[in-house]
Amino acid sequence: MSDHILRSYIGGQYVQSTRQEFADNLNPATGEVLCQIDKAGDDEVDLVVAKAKEGFAIWSAMTGAERGRILNRAAQLLRERNQELAELEVRDNGKPIQEAVAVDVLSGADCIEYFAGLAAGIHGDQYPLKNAFAYTRREPLGVCFGIGAWNYPIQIACWKSAPALACGNAMIYKPASLTPMSAAKLAEIYSEAGVPDGVFNVIQGSSDVARKLIAHPDIAKVSLTGSTETGKAIVADAAKTLKRVTMELGGKSPLIIFPDADLKQATSAAMLANFYTQGEICTNGTRVFVHEDIYEAFLAQLTERTKKLKIGDPMDPETQVGAMVSNDHADTVMSYIERGLQEGARLVCGGKKVEVKGCEGGSFIQPTIFADCVDTMTIVREEIFGPVMSVLPFRDEEEVVQRANNTRLGLAAGIFTKDLTRAHRVIHQLQAGVCWINNYNITPIEMPFGGMKESGIGSENSHAAIDHYTQIKSVYVELGEVACPYE
Repeated sequence: MSDHILRSYIGGQYVQSTRQEFADNLNPATGEVLCQIDKAGDDEVDLVVAKAKEGFAIWSAMTGAERGRILNRAAQLLRERNQELAELEVRDNGKPIQEAVAVDVLSGADCIEYFAGLAAGIHGDQYPLKNAFAYTRREPLGVCFGIGAWNYPIQIACWKSAPALACGNAMIYKPASLTPMSAAKLAEIYSEAGVPDGVFNVIQGSSDVARKLIAHPDIAKVSLTGSTETGKAIVADAAKTLKRVTMELGGKSPLIIFPDADLKQATSAAMLANFYTQGEICTNGTRVFVHEDIYEAFLAQLTERTKKLKIGDPMDPETQVGAMVSNDHADTVMSYIERGLQEGARLVCGGKKVEVKGCEGGSFIQPTIFADCVDTMTIVREEIFGPVMSVLPFRDEEEVVQRANNTRLGLAAGIFTKDLTRAHRVIHQLQAGVCWINNYNITPIEMPFGGMKESGIGSENSHAAIDHYTQIKSVYVELGEVACPYE
């Protein structure tokens, strides 16, 4: 039992909640209590908004170059502490340490560094007119509210805060209640780097705190990474005060493998698109459409390689498949596996929980492959967010494009083919916001990230994010006389 209490980070310091309500934060691999979360209440909501407004006044008055220098220091500190932060993330989330060391913290640092570089170049435009001119200013929105997900806690905190801060905004960030620790460390790093108090705050707690901030009149924008249903509820609440929103929501993404594809490369991508981070990734290509000519060969290679994946203690550098984020979530994933069996999908690999020595308190699920799936099956239609792949045969291009698009979601899509013409032709028809040709789940900061249809609103990362964290002010300047018809 840990006696460590994790409090909200407000105005540059940890603040004790007046609510006096606590929740245990568990290590998903062992069930060990990592800390107790001091859940924020109404008093902390009022305090964090007030402190964020104070911080915003200081931060927004700085030049972009000044903000960029501070953000670059934060990126440097993240890289220096990569190992420490990665281990913290593993204890909180259950993913393998080999992933967290390579991706989670460093990709967050990349994001902060990218927007630090853009900060000095954020500007408006000038428009010459007759006896006049006009110009625009890109101004920060004010206090933004970010809501994180539990699958990539520190990366998502960076993805939301970096563009917000580069543009001169302040941010209040609420991490997922299952993974509260690394966002607090990011707040400490921002303070150490020189970000003024109140500019980046972390509020701990459950959805009631989030709802109060979404409704708060002094919050200018809400950015969520989460489920589609949560996103719909937040958009509805935000509409009452016409807040701006960025929604990065769920997916049920297609990965299409044509008969001329490099089979080994396609298999590698399918495994990454389903089993990385135990399948707990929103963009995952969980509907794998394989041309009937290579269907059995693909399944054979996929099954052989998947059975070799090492399930184990997430802190073991050799582990490739870690613990599900919670036992409740593992039960949900297992219920989908049962549903797949009941509806007639052919289980070719995995499908069971396994016990890991020293991690008896956690839930570990074998990477699972279902073959001979059809589009109407529950496992093909609904987002599972676990290591469950559905493989579906197809015959021709027109058919597979129609089937791939037959979903209300549209976050991501990928195709494998050596035919360059077909690659672009098919990608242009797929209704998805993030697409890959001959790869999958590669998300460089330079590329916009966002979904179509019910998978989201707006984009994160890239220069496109500047549009979502600034507002345009138009200014008309008269160089002549006022044309007035009145004497």
